[in-house]
Amino acid sequence: MKWGLAKRDRNPDTAYSDFRKDIDRVFDDFFSLKPSSLFDSEWLPSFDVDEDDKAIHIRAELPGIDEKDLKVNLENNILTISGEKKDERTEEDKDKRTVVSERKFGSFSRSLSVPEGIKAEKIRAKFKDGVLSIEVPKDEAVQAKKIKIDVK
Repeated sequence: MKWGLAKRDRNPDTAYSDFRKDIDRVFDDFFSLKPSSLFDSEWLPSFDVDEDDKAIHIRAELPGIDEKDLKVNLENNILTISGEKKDERTEEDKDKRTVVSERKFGSFSRSLSVPEGIKAEKIRAKFKDGVLSIEVPKDEAVQAKKIKIDVK
């Protein structure tokens, strides 16, 4: 029995044009400077970065990663988040035939530049439900200040 993911309602013209696009993509990827998506197993987590008057807030989605496999580093105003998502297959699973495998595993590293005037010693990181939250407090000298306007 053959397994696979396929689209329904494919006519021969669409199948030919889809095949042509796939071949063009393979050649474009081969001659580009980036790794080909055909062999690419790298994955990068999604990030949100917000800022208010007091801090920069970073959230990263890291499903399937253990806290012990994460590292957060700050060096020269570059905040680096790195880790590894490990394959969950066991020795017994090696006897199974993989039908479809779309999940990605492996190491990752993302770096974000943070501005001058942060309190590096007060950075806090929290990991809960697959989301890493980092708070980077700003120094009071760079925080926005409201200036009172005197009325004469």
